[in-house]
Amino acid sequence: MELDIKNKLHDDPREQSWRPHRAIGLRQLPRIWLVATAAALYLTWTIRPFETRSQFDRVLQCSIDNFHKDLYFLEHARPIEASEFLERRDNLAKALHVSGVDGFVLEPGYTFQYYANISQPQWEPWEPEERAFLMIVQPSVNSSTGEVAAKTSFLSPHFEEGRVRMLGIPSDGELDIIVWEEHWNPYSTLREGLFPNKTAVLMVDEEIRDFLVRGLDSNGFKTVGLGGEVEAVRQTKTPAEIELLRAVNTGTIEGIRAMRPCLEPGLTENQVIKILDKTVGTIGFELFFDIVLFDSNAALPHGGFATGDKVLSHETMVLIDAGYHHLGYSSDVCRSFLINPPRKSLMRQLFRLPELRNRNSGFHAEKLKVWDIVLEAQTEAGKMFVPNGTAASVDIAARKVIDDAGYMGTFTHRLGHGIGIKAHESPYLNKGNHDTLLRAGMTFTAEPGIYLENKFGVRHEDIYLVKESGPAEVISGKRAVSPYEP
Repeated sequence: MELDIKNKLHDDPREQSWRPHRAIGLRQLPRIWLVATAAALYLTWTIRPFETRSQFDRVLQCSIDNFHKDLYFLEHARPIEASEFLERRDNLAKALHVSGVDGFVLEPGYTFQYYANISQPQWEPWEPEERAFLMIVQPSVNSSTGEVAAKTSFLSPHFEEGRVRMLGIPSDGELDIIVWEEHWNPYSTLREGLFPNKTAVLMVDEEIRDFLVRGLDSNGFKTVGLGGEVEAVRQTKTPAEIELLRAVNTGTIEGIRAMRPCLEPGLTENQVIKILDKTVGTIGFELFFDIVLFDSNAALPHGGFATGDKVLSHETMVLIDAGYHHLGYSSDVCRSFLINPPRKSLMRQLFRLPELRNRNSGFHAEKLKVWDIVLEAQTEAGKMFVPNGTAASVDIAARKVIDDAGYMGTFTHRLGHGIGIKAHESPYLNKGNHDTLLRAGMTFTAEPGIYLENKFGVRHEDIYLVKESGPAEVISGKRAVSPYEP
């Protein structure tokens, strides 16, 4: 009987068909499940059907989150104290005395802000007024000690005197205000009030308007242009100024660094501008300027007539030149970089397939090469920021690296400029400026670049502080390391 049962089972056609079918299913099921799971993950990864936020919002939030991970650069930044403004005027008075000049004249502007703490929103009511509102600083020599200090006066329309006193200009006591009525000559009123018995020589600020200078010249004054030791007062930064420059410039760089890994293909130049501005704006930095250029748009240093609609891809060389204000001081830095390469697809990872080759590998290689050359040019320029070195020598050092690398004529602007409360201040670093000697305390941008028409542009810009001895200090944080770590 046992034999018959075995034979029946063996002869049953259902049993015959079931056995091989079951064996095939056991072997195939894991692979089918693996492929189906991989496909589902791939579609979820690439299409993101459940993503509710826009690409812009997603990238912006990523950028802000990265930025706020460490705001170390704000730690030592403090507003300039009232005593420092008085000290600046005393330094100005000493420079005027050495220069044989009777006084320095300025109207609301950046220099007025430097010596009197009147920021742009506060001075706007005065500009472009046709009525003269002037600040005059004179050297006053103590006959006993020979010490030179500042005597500061203001020329104001009579009806505006009260508002001038309300501006909060730092002073040892009551402001010395010389007032003039609407039917008076303000310049002769100034001469009678301060220099009644002499033809005073007045140095005028570089920002003062021409009609004011002509008014002074035609009413008993002799005016001379800004220069020499007087100009050097503002060029040489105090420790408090250096900390503010460090904070705003490093903060701007860190804003760019926080944003870069979040950027995705498909964003436009205008969108990247908005993302960066909103990111650094979260800590109160005030927008000054922001230039974002992709590839061929960056072949002109400031972008020409780019509309901001060029679209980002993984191969795009991005150039960002940005400046913001913080507590009255400016940033002006630049980074060139590539966004993160595309992640290897999950399907290719699972099945160990090679990535698709870049069709423009030669173009990509040239971008990397140029990026390195520009960084080397900046490195060589940085070595020339030494006391008594010439402004020209810094520019020439960077230009030589670029020329020797075979890109002569592609570095089309000066190497840099001074920076402080104004982004562009003297001295200016160009290959013809052999007369200006560098001093400890001066701060400069160093921004070499290579610009290849119809292809791309690369520029690196950091802030250098000239030291009493030794190499200059970079006060805009860590320098760029690679196109993926700018």
